[in-house]
Amino acid sequence: MNVVVFMKRVPDTESRIRIDREMKSVVEEGLNFIISPYDEYAVEEALRLREAKGGKVTVVALGPDEAATTLRKALAMGADEAVLIKDDRKETYDPLRVARVLAAFVKAKAADADLLLFGRMSVGSDNASVPSMVAEILDYPQANVVTKLEIDGREAVAHREIEGALEKISFSLPAVVSAQKGLNEPRYETLKGIMAAKKKPVPVVTIAELGLEAGTAEPHVEVLEMELPAAKQAGKTIPGTPEEAARELLRLLRTEAKAL
Repeated sequence: MNVVVFMKRVPDTESRIRIDREMKSVVEEGLNFIISPYDEYAVEEALRLREAKGGKVTVVALGPDEAATTLRKALAMGADEAVLIKDDRKETYDPLRVARVLAAFVKAKAADADLLLFGRMSVGSDNASVPSMVAEILDYPQANVVTKLEIDGREAVAHREIEGALEKISFSLPAVVSAQKGLNEPRYETLKGIMAAKKKPVPVVTIAELGLEAGTAEPHVEVLEMELPAAKQAGKTIPGTPEEAARELLRLLRTEAKAL
């Protein structure tokens, strides 16, 4: 089975984020970058499918040269190959642009892929729309926010948790699947894997090489302003007897929180 996993380089969720208000972007200097957490579930699922059914796992990222470091983390987990689609633009927050580029990559370089795996969304833009857009462009079946995946030959069944129920979707390969937390437990990189990953080449493909029509790879989303969320107010301690505290809490909920 030939599985392609699309992953994204994102700031570590524990990093202190700073905003350049003039450039309308996140300040990358000093940030630690990681594989987007949901993408780790996709990588792990691809590795398990290869271990069960044979084949190859290729990880692909769209981004600057620095994204190759993140790809090597996936190689250290056990992926067979990695490809960087070089893109020097800062985050455009345009999921359709990303989807067009990734779909063009599949057509040009990975037309034989049996399965395209994504994380359900990247922690950063949080659009959760690229997998569906790629599936639509390629005219592939899709299953999103998947917590269990079963593949038998060219047929697959995906399980999705929906409100109050479990949904099962049947589809044929090739297909697009996006991974949700609970699909698996991603493995750690091993020392042997890290050493092997350092020696593996990471080919670079430019967007121009993918044969996109003029203007297709240009962003069509304009960021007007970017700012950090408002700081949370400190909590309050309500003194007094239980009856007095209850009355004061009720007053605060009505007058300050406007919750009642």
